Amino acid sequence: MYSLNVPLPSAVTSLAGELARDLPLAEARRRGEHTLVAKRLGGGDHAVYANIEARARDALRGTAPFSVRITGVEQFEVAETGSSPVVYLAVESPELVALHERLCEAFDVVDGLEDGEYVPHVTVARGGDAAAAERLVGREIEPVEWTAEELEFYDAERGQWVSRVALPA
Repeated sequence: MYSLNVPLPSAVTSLAGELARDLPLAEARRRGEHTLVAKRLGGGDHAVYANIEARARDALRGTAPFSVRITGVEQFEVAETGSSPVVYLAVESPELVALHERLCEAFDVVDGLEDGEYVPHVTVARGGDAAAAERLVGREIEPVEWTAEELEFYDAERGQWVSRVALPA
């Protein structure tokens, strides 16, 4: 599965790591594994990747850099896939939501993951003690703001970035 992601500043990944310490029974994302998915693009076959990237770049044409803001700690009590609960950093970015919607017009919606409302987020940890997750939700954090000036194509099967596209695209 390929996806188009927003690169995260170190302040966001550090915050996620700090919060994960309060969820000792959960599976925390390790350093370098935190992502902010703009859209899952499908695929998985490396031979098809060039076509996926070309289609995504066409859909991105005219996309300007945009603001992104981490606003708090929330959770999905029941995850669509994998273990629950999922504690995450909530993301506020109307431009990112609009970008996701535009990409949904160019690419199929991934069943079970994108057929509901898009909730931009950065996963802190999955599973573990529900009471510990509930205590973390709503914790006061210092908001983190940045401007997304590029997007990254990510290959989840191989766990690596494939390429990048600078904004404006």
